Amino acid sequence: MTKSWFKAKPAVWRMALTMSSAMICTQVHSQVGVEAGTSAGKNPPKAPAQPGKSSAKVKPRAPSLVPVQQKRMPMTGNVELAPQVNLSEGKSTLMRLPFPASRLSVGDPRIADVILLNPSEVYMLGKSIGSTNLMLWNKANDATIIDIAVNIDTTALQLHVNQLLPSEKGVKLTTAADTLILSGMVSDVIKAEQVLALANAYVQRSARSSQSGGAQPAAQAGAGQEGGPSAGQQSSTPKVVNMMAIAAPQQVMLEVKVAEVSKTLVDQLGASIGLNKTRGSWTYTLLSNLLSNNPSSISGFNNKNGDFLSLDAQKRDGLIKVLAEPTVMAISGQEASFLAGGKIFIPVSQTNTGGIPTITLEEKEFGVAVKFTPTVLDGGRINLKVAPEVSELNKEGVGITATGISTTAILPSFTTRRSTTTVQLYDGQSFAIGGLIKNNVTANIKALPVLGEVPVLGALFRSSDFQTDRSELVFIITPHLVKPLAPDYPLPTDSFVEPSRTEFFLEGKMEGSRPSTEVSPRSPATGFDVR
Repeated sequence: MTKSWFKAKPAVWRMALTMSSAMICTQVHSQVGVEAGTSAGKNPPKAPAQPGKSSAKVKPRAPSLVPVQQKRMPMTGNVELAPQVNLSEGKSTLMRLPFPASRLSVGDPRIADVILLNPSEVYMLGKSIGSTNLMLWNKANDATIIDIAVNIDTTALQLHVNQLLPSEKGVKLTTAADTLILSGMVSDVIKAEQVLALANAYVQRSARSSQSGGAQPAAQAGAGQEGGPSAGQQSSTPKVVNMMAIAAPQQVMLEVKVAEVSKTLVDQLGASIGLNKTRGSWTYTLLSNLLSNNPSSISGFNNKNGDFLSLDAQKRDGLIKVLAEPTVMAISGQEASFLAGGKIFIPVSQTNTGGIPTITLEEKEFGVAVKFTPTVLDGGRINLKVAPEVSELNKEGVGITATGISTTAILPSFTTRRSTTTVQLYDGQSFAIGGLIKNNVTANIKALPVLGEVPVLGALFRSSDFQTDRSELVFIITPHLVKPLAPDYPLPTDSFVEPSRTEFFLEGKMEGSRPSTEVSPRSPATGFDVR
């Protein structure tokens, strides 16, 4: 019966096959159309094969009933690195691209603001100091990475340096992130300090400007966001690094002459008298012992009644002459010191943490000392800050007594003459510091009342002590610009000639005779050649 049905109705069978194939093609075509999405206009799907005319009458099913798989974007193309772009804080620039760009991306928009004006031009603005990068894509999806560095703007500072210091053409200003680097050559230390002061003032002004400019945006951002970075955290105070070199000579030799004359005059006169007189049962005695305790004395003694008279006197004159000629050398801008003398240790009482006093030794120097700081200026001038000092131990000292101790401790004391001044001199010029004069007059009289006031004879009843101390101190200071010596420098021992045996034993000479051909004496070696 089946066979007869196939044979009987072939037209019905053909119609069923045609409808089945049309339905399958319609489902595939609907799925491809949904997956294509917006790209259907560029790559339209091909029309399905039509097995028969009846296929046009078949209505496709709804595409929402068929699961659709989204199409992935194509992978990124080549990546290239472009040269770094340097921007100044607060300034903008235009960059022309060698290829048309379709889109861009900035790593940190707080550092730089980048806008694509058209496919071949990019607008850049340096917002804050730092570094970030920029990525550009073309239509072929190839990426180009550009590093962006935003530094301090040094144009205004360079202009001010050129205007205020026109002679300093070698000063260079470079930046590295938030650091301003000063390099190049300047004529002297004063000019270097001036350039450094200008740079510090400039970076402080830039820091205040950036903080005031970022305060309002930070406040607006803080109203809508919580925990965001503040303006103070984003920007820090720029730093200045000084790498400038000084072109002037750097070594200064200072010759100091210290001359002091001290004169002491002492006149002393003392008397001691003893008188005894007996009248009846009374014995009267007069005793006055006002000697000055000097070893030189005149005495008289009566063996009958025991009367005596003693006189002692002293006249002492002292003269002290001090002459020191220290020579000190230092680099321009650095302090040098010299001391010709000694040091002692003075006990000092200190209280420790437990409240128990302890005695420590403190070091104290005395003698002839010089401290100076030279600064070489342009034109050969030398700015000199000098502090000479002469100190000596005082022979009297300071007496100290303590509770429970019967003895008196003598601590050393010092007599100091010190002077500090700043002058400007040329090479080889000298200046003197005088007027350090000391004139002390001391007079002491010890006398027996009434009798010591009698003219002439009253000298037997009193002791007189008169002392005068006079001293005068003068400093003479001479700076020199120096340079290293040549290899054939002279030595102080070059003029010494060793004596022969005959000259040493028979003639008693400790130095031999010099050759008949005398050579002109060379200047003494000081380690440096004085210009």
